[in-house]
Amino acid sequence: MTLVAGLCIPESLLASNNLISIPGGRFKMGCKSCGLSDALPVHEVEVSSFLLQSTPVTNEEFRKFTGDTGYVSGAETSPDPSEYPNIPANLLVPGSAVFTPEKTVAKAGILTRPLDWWSYIPGASWKHPEGAKSTTSGRETHPAVHVNFNDAVAYCRHFNMRLPTEAEFEYAARGGLEGKKYAWGDTLKPNGRWMANTWQGSFPRQNSKQDGYAGTSPVGSFPPNGFGLYDMAGNVWQWTSDWYRPDTYREDARRGVVKDPRGPDSSYDPAESGTLKKVQRGGSFLCSDEYCTRYLVGSRGKGEPGSAGSNTGFRCAKDHHQRRHG
Repeated sequence: MTLVAGLCIPESLLASNNLISIPGGRFKMGCKSCGLSDALPVHEVEVSSFLLQSTPVTNEEFRKFTGDTGYVSGAETSPDPSEYPNIPANLLVPGSAVFTPEKTVAKAGILTRPLDWWSYIPGASWKHPEGAKSTTSGRETHPAVHVNFNDAVAYCRHFNMRLPTEAEFEYAARGGLEGKKYAWGDTLKPNGRWMANTWQGSFPRQNSKQDGYAGTSPVGSFPPNGFGLYDMAGNVWQWTSDWYRPDTYREDARRGVVKDPRGPDSSYDPAESGTLKKVQRGGSFLCSDEYCTRYLVGSRGKGEPGSAGSNTGFRCAKDHHQRRHG
């Protein structure tokens, strides 16, 4: 057993690629209380049984993968100049987005836009989470971050796995509970206990760290859900295989009970109509009821497949019986 944040975590749960069997079943997908139109309408979905990693992939697991395969992540690769024609080539250096509100406060004094809270840091990657001078030493069991969609797919495929679909993720996150607000029920802090790594305090200026963490936490630091899965809410955003569209649920609801949905064939985000997006789920350590309610179990996130940040990770799934996935 390993002691993490007061919890005794079985070594098997921290072992590489540990998979939990998720029984198939029907559930109501979506969220009425999230205040997010893309999570409506709530509709009935049937999911076949599958396997899902008990935790997000850790720094140590991703380190071993890159060491064994020679894989180089997107954040470690210089951006393609053809995709950024208005940016001088000398500025197109490897790096990633890091949550740095203190820097923008110093520069601007007032934070009014989400982009104000982030900086593109040269050298930031899964192995250097805050930039070139930082390391993951002491954070081996924290989730790997700065992992884009393509990186996550490459990892999963190497181990004969895949990313979960959006429906699989929500079904698994609910842990057998029906119609609840959070992955653990309807109460934010049952018996006064924090159940996930989220933001406490005034966002984005001051994190009171009531849950014990200002950034990522070791996987398994908070109680598992009913299926024995950890970090299905908070800690890091997690990639799914589905393309993002805000009208996906409206289309699915017209079809009655949808079995094993794979998401739409293409992506559309009216906020950035020319940018492809994949669905992300679970929220992160930056989410709270004050700012980002997308850690609620029925809510949805989105991200560009080639982009990542200091709060983006993943976990893999696997079929019980081989099914075809696009």
